[in-house]
Amino acid sequence: MSDERGNRRSLVGTVVSDRMDKTVVVRVERLVQDPRYKKYVRRYSRFLAHDEQNGCGVGDRVRIVEHRPISKRKRWKVQETVEKARI
Repeated sequence: MSDERGNRRSLVGTVVSDRMDKTVVVRVERLVQDPRYKKYVRRYSRFLAHDEQNGCGVGDRVRIVEHRPISKRKRWKVQETVEKARI
């Protein structure tokens, strides 16, 4: 994704917590191949992302993009909600 500030990484993940104000915790999954057994293993990373409208809920699939540091651990921003969670 390219915009006027250059190329920024974007990731798609699942919201696992929305208890903070204007912040969500997003879990991003990736597949890594085991070097010896060649089996694919799931690895997860958790990111704190800024959600200005508090519009994300637990279970939502969201796209997050790199952003300037907003706080000590927040360096990502929610760009869009890809899919809302089914209740």
